[in-house]
Amino acid sequence: MQYRRFGRTNLNLSVLSLGTMRALASEEVFRDTLSAGLALGINHIETAQGYGTSERWLGAFLKTAGLDNLVITTKITPQPDAATMAQRLEESLERLGLTHIHCLAIHGLNTPEHLASVSDPQGCMAAVRRFQAEGKIGYVGFSTHGSREVVEGAIATDQFDFVNLHYYYFFQRHAPMLDLAIERDMGIFIISPGDKGGMLYSPPAQLEEICAPFSPLELTYRWLLADPRITTLSTGPAVPAELEPLEFLGDRTQPLTAEELAALERLSAQESAALGSDRCAQCYDCLPCPEAIHIPEVLRLRNLTVAYDMQAFGTYRYRMFENAGHWFPGRKANRCTDCGDCLPRCPEKLDIPTLLRDAHDRLQGPARRRLWGD
Repeated sequence: MQYRRFGRTNLNLSVLSLGTMRALASEEVFRDTLSAGLALGINHIETAQGYGTSERWLGAFLKTAGLDNLVITTKITPQPDAATMAQRLEESLERLGLTHIHCLAIHGLNTPEHLASVSDPQGCMAAVRRFQAEGKIGYVGFSTHGSREVVEGAIATDQFDFVNLHYYYFFQRHAPMLDLAIERDMGIFIISPGDKGGMLYSPPAQLEEICAPFSPLELTYRWLLADPRITTLSTGPAVPAELEPLEFLGDRTQPLTAEELAALERLSAQESAALGSDRCAQCYDCLPCPEAIHIPEVLRLRNLTVAYDMQAFGTYRYRMFENAGHWFPGRKANRCTDCGDCLPRCPEKLDIPTLLRDAHDRLQGPARRRLWGD
């Protein structure tokens, strides 16, 4: 396992971190998954108040494991005032059984309103700074599912020591944010590349064939690990077995090999060949949409489905529209009214309304019978 400096925190983190959102089938599974991760040399465990029983189970694990060399991060959503945030911080300390948490991330700094709340000197960050002064919290960062503009704004506040970021081979929109974070010596933590990066624990056969002799999971991890700007990647296994493909990846941080680069070139060539003139280049010039459709994200999911048969991933993410609030904003593609507002702004001259309808047909799936009344 390799270790990297986590920006200005000066913590040395394993390049693979252990996220605990998915290993919640039982406390035994949780404990076994953590033990398997530590056996790989992982020294950073990430939890959150929003992860069900994760904080409490992690606290019990830490109490029995007797490990002093671990770095613990927990995450708490932005709170409306300092008093509420202080209460939440005390709850995390109690559940984890700790007097000091190494890293706290403001969880889901996703909107301009969230950004304004952490910029308020009397708001939730006042409690965070007090807990820091009392030695109960070490370093403070933020996690985000927000737009590039929100991420850029949060980095510019210079309040944060690290950022938890969505950035993957199949989603490179946030590439400029890495450079902005590095300019401020922030640690960079990549969120869930195995799951959010494409459900690569269970890839479609077509994607496996293009990536061979590498697995899609291995290739995307290597693409990230070869980037020296990135400190660590969150592995979010549901069971210990999902860590097995990562056994040797933690020591492979060298530049991409010629064979790996060739596999990535095949991915690019396949996308171009399969999508042709219907490929969305992800410029985001089509936004804003009068109907609040997140056009680029809808078309990104369509790109992946058509190019690589990533139907399951596309469906999983598409069905989050209108169901996940600010964690996954935007309305579904069938809300398009053919107003044409986006058309003159698209440099690719895409027939966006037609592609939106096609994406909805591909990804929405059959209507499901509701189990409750209207």
